[in-house]
Amino acid sequence: MLDIKATRRDVILAAALAASLGLLGMPAKAADDAKVKTAMQALKDGTTKLGPPKLDGEILYFGTTKINDDFTVVDDVKAKHGGTATLFIKKGNNFVRVSTNVMKDGARAVGTILDPSGPAYAANNQGNAFYGLVDILGKIFDTGYEPIKSDAGAVIGIYYVGYVME
Repeated sequence: MLDIKATRRDVILAAALAASLGLLGMPAKAADDAKVKTAMQALKDGTTKLGPPKLDGEILYFGTTKINDDFTVVDDVKAKHGGTATLFIKKGNNFVRVSTNVMKDGARAVGTILDPSGPAYAANNQGNAFYGLVDILGKIFDTGYEPIKSDAGAVIGIYYVGYVME
C-alpha cells in the first residue's frame, strides 16, 4: 500500500504546476493577475520618480537615493496595495535583498538571496520578467519579478512584488 502525505504547500505547488500545464483547463493564477501587475507598476513608479537605477559596488541607488536598508518605497507599495515588495541587487551570481518587507524569523529578510534554482532567477538573469507562483522562505506566493537594468541595459537587480497564498 502506498502511503502519501501531502502538505498544504505540496497541494498548492501541484495545483500551480497542473494549471500552468493546462491540466485543469485554466491558466496559471499569476499569468494575468492584475493585482500583482498593479503592485509591480507601483513599485517601479516609486523608484522611477527617484531617478535612474545605478549599482555602485553593493549599493543600489535610484537617482541619488540609496536604497539599501531604506524601506520607504517597498513599504509604500505594501501600504497601498498589500502583499510584499523587495528590491534585489545583483551580487556575483546571486540576487540579494537590500530593501524588503518580506519577513524571516520576525525581521526583514535583508541579505537573503533569491533562490538560484527557481524560475524567477533564470528569467531575470536573462533580462526577462517572471510572473507565477513561487516558494519564498517556505511560503507560497503569487509573484512578479522584473529586472532592474542599468542605463547600459545590464541587469543590476530585480523588482519583486508578491501575495502569500493562504
